[in-house]
Amino acid sequence: MEVRLLSYTANPKEVIYSSARQCYSKLGAYQIYINTQRISAEKLKEFISHLIKRGHLSPLEHVSFTFAVEGVSRVCTHQLVRHRIASYSQQSQRYVSMDDFQFVVPAIIDRNNEAKTKFLEAVEYIKKVYRELTEILEKDSSLDKEQINQDLRFLIPQASQTKIVITMNVRQLLHFFGERLCLRAQWEIRTLASEMFSLSKEVLPEVFSSAGPKCKVCGGCPENNETCPLYPAALELGR
Repeated sequence: MEVRLLSYTANPKEVIYSSARQCYSKLGAYQIYINTQRISAEKLKEFISHLIKRGHLSPLEHVSFTFAVEGVSRVCTHQLVRHRIASYSQQSQRYVSMDDFQFVVPAIIDRNNEAKTKFLEAVEYIKKVYRELTEILEKDSSLDKEQINQDLRFLIPQASQTKIVITMNVRQLLHFFGERLCLRAQWEIRTLASEMFSLSKEVLPEVFSSAGPKCKVCGGCPENNETCPLYPAALELGR
C-alpha cells in the first residue's frame, strides 16, 4: 500500500479561523483572513482547539486534503466509498485490462502455507480464465475491447489491487479516522486510515493531534462492544 498526500488547502489554519470568526463578526471572512497574519501560531492553535471542543465543526469543512492511494484491494475501496461526503476517482477495470491483475493477500492467509497455496491457485486460475475468455470474445467482431473488459469484470476477485484518489474535508476526515482507526475496523482500511492520519497530522496538528478512534475521541467505547481487542480498557481510553 502506498499513500501520498497530493495537495491540501493552502493556509488551512487561517481558513478555519476566518471561517469561524465570520460567524460572530461584522467583518467578512476575507478581511478576517487578511488580518490573521497578526495572530500568533499559538493563538490560532488555541482557537482551533476551542472550536473542536465546542463542537463547532462547520469551519473545518472549508479545508480539504487529497490523497493518492495505490496497492489497496477492491475490498478496501468498497468500504472506503461508503464514506459519502468525499470525492473519489478510481482506476477503471473497463478501460484498463485486468489480464494480469495484481492482488492483495490477507495476512491470515499469507502466514498459512496451505491456505496461501490454495489462495494463489484460485487467483492464477481466474487470471487464466480471464485471458481465455478475452481471446474467445475478441473473435466476435461486434465487440470492442471496452465491451469485453466491462463484462469480464464480473470475474475479477475483490482481492485485485486498485488505485484511487481521495479528497475529504477535515470534518469528514475526523469522522473517517474515528470509524476506521478503531481496532474493530477491517485491517486493510485501518492501515489506510492510519497512513492518511499520519500525513494529515503532519500538515495540521492543531486539528489532528486530538483525533483518533472513537474510544479516544469520545472518552470511551461508544459501542460498548466486547469484541473490541481492547475491551474493557477501551471504555477508559481518552478519559
